[in-house]
Amino acid sequence: MPTLNVDGVEVTVDPGTTVLQACEEAGAEIPRFCYHERLSIAGNCRMCLVEMEKAPKLIASCAMPAADGMVIHTNSEIVKQGREGAMEFLLINHPLDCPICDQGGECDLQDQSMAYGSGSSRYDELKRAVAEKNMGPLIKTTMTRCIHCTRCVRFATEVAGVDDLGALNRGENMEIATYLEQALDSELSGNIIDLCPVGALTSKPYAFTARPWELSKTESIDVLDAVGANIRIDSRGQEVMRILPRLHEDVNEEWLSDRSRFSYDGLKTQRLDTPYIRKDGNLVAVGWTEAFDAIAEKLQDMDGAKVGAIAGDLACAESQKALKDLMGLLGSVNLDCRQDGAALTTEARSNYLFNSGIAGIEEADALLIIGSNPRHEAALINARIRKRWKMGNFPIALIGEQVDLGYDHDYLGAGPATLKDVAEGNNSFADVLKKAERPMIIVGQGALTRTDGSAVMDLARKISADFGLVTEDWNGFNILHTAAGRVAGLDLGLVPGESGLDTASMLSGSLDVLFLLGADEIDTSNLGNSFVVYQGSHGDVGAAAADVILPGAAYTEKDAIWVNTEGRPQLGRRAIFPPGEAKEDWTILRALSERLGNTLPYNSLQELRTKMVEDAPHFADIDVIANTPWGESSAGGSVDETAFINPITDYYLTNVISRSSKIMAECSGTFSQVKVEGTGTNG
Repeated sequence: MPTLNVDGVEVTVDPGTTVLQACEEAGAEIPRFCYHERLSIAGNCRMCLVEMEKAPKLIASCAMPAADGMVIHTNSEIVKQGREGAMEFLLINHPLDCPICDQGGECDLQDQSMAYGSGSSRYDELKRAVAEKNMGPLIKTTMTRCIHCTRCVRFATEVAGVDDLGALNRGENMEIATYLEQALDSELSGNIIDLCPVGALTSKPYAFTARPWELSKTESIDVLDAVGANIRIDSRGQEVMRILPRLHEDVNEEWLSDRSRFSYDGLKTQRLDTPYIRKDGNLVAVGWTEAFDAIAEKLQDMDGAKVGAIAGDLACAESQKALKDLMGLLGSVNLDCRQDGAALTTEARSNYLFNSGIAGIEEADALLIIGSNPRHEAALINARIRKRWKMGNFPIALIGEQVDLGYDHDYLGAGPATLKDVAEGNNSFADVLKKAERPMIIVGQGALTRTDGSAVMDLARKISADFGLVTEDWNGFNILHTAAGRVAGLDLGLVPGESGLDTASMLSGSLDVLFLLGADEIDTSNLGNSFVVYQGSHGDVGAAAADVILPGAAYTEKDAIWVNTEGRPQLGRRAIFPPGEAKEDWTILRALSERLGNTLPYNSLQELRTKMVEDAPHFADIDVIANTPWGESSAGGSVDETAFINPITDYYLTNVISRSSKIMAECSGTFSQVKVEGTGTNG
């Protein structure tokens, strides 16, 4: 292991470490623009220059491997002059338009020019001008500011798996652009905004709306898919202005999917901000007391068997616990959090988790994807799969719809018949799984939300048990969820009790009263005379079918626990307050229970969470994945020949928030037009 002397400090680093990394381990600060620890090394900005003794000139520390015996100086006079020269060159063509630039106040070029620049320039020639580029409805370009660090190009190619972005021409004529002058077609495109060290690439929806010092910053959790990406919500007053990713190495690293980043305008449209009651076929705004009275009157002396509840995809753990307890007080066992009808049981927690963990993908050495398109269902997990694929020796196979995943894979077939062949060892990929040391499978909701979903689950578990996917130190059986609230609901037991009705049965019109807790991805056409109580944040499918509407809070408006697809409980924080008369969901259910004369046994969020921990102890360990032993399953039956169909047909319009977003609607229209025939993507 090489040992270096950095500014008089000795530091020993791993082989392959760069001088820049060694300097930072020794406590020295090295400026940079092109270097990024998650991207390949470009070495083209020269801001990271340092002095190495016995070297004829300054070295680019980002591109120089650390070697034993190196003596490095990071703050000598010659280094200072070199950095001033590099900065002077970078600013030759930069327009210096900080007052009108959205990057102002959080710009790397601005900060480093102050810290390492000379304060003057010897160049007074006319600056170059570059035409703006079309990168779609999300990315605003001002390419005159571009310093050609190529971070965006390397991210698109290496992380996102999209080869649309690159550098054209040479020298002063070099420009960063999409090759075909069309929108950058990637579910992760917004990350190039964060990577850009200048104001060349900024957020088009956020443009000219706020300055960073005006914003309140709240650390929270994304809920628009089941990954549980860590985010920062930037708000001003009662409005969310933007959403940015936070660093979490085991979940989202430092990336965020476009739907999660840009759907925030949907938080203020189509909102439910007061209770409603349906009178003479029309919804009429009323007060909370009148709404509760209408529900209480309907439930009076009603048999619990005639009451049911469905929890939706965006329901937090606390609201689902309160809903379950309320149904218990009403004597009902008709309860379900699987609004898509997925064949998931609660017999063993490992039956419905992404057991390998998201970070565990990097340890796997073979992968079989069943009935899923992770590029649309969990773009960040797909990026992690691509990261592992780029390391090499990682065979990947797909059973289901033939789609472009962004990496090479073997397409085995369309449906359960192919899966059965693998399970019986009649497919060559079965041998690949058997020979692998840490094989894994990913079962998507497209394989489980079918009439034969239980049989498909049984085949997937058979493969796991027979092919060595589950050992003492490895569990390669993974369920990929698409709903942020699903795992918490299963953890808390929101499934039908003995003789209870599931989602499909409750939606058939067989109940007198049906509670919908943010359940909008459902078919309400057969509800008949069922009295529907909808509690949620947006006027979508559920609200349209409701007889009483109780306005709830969106995920940015409440403190809540969310459990991601790998079973990791995480804390979401309130950034703003709900609009109008809307309330946090568990408080609505608590107040309703009091009106019904059977009050729920908690008066505060802490008391509610204590009850949750009694039901599922792992809720007490925030950001920790509990050890989950491999369990038994009663799933079974026979599979049919119908091909798997992926659950997401339009990546940008998957939930009530994104469907209420004008930005997402524009993305849906834009990217459905630029799909290239033959890529297999689904919009």
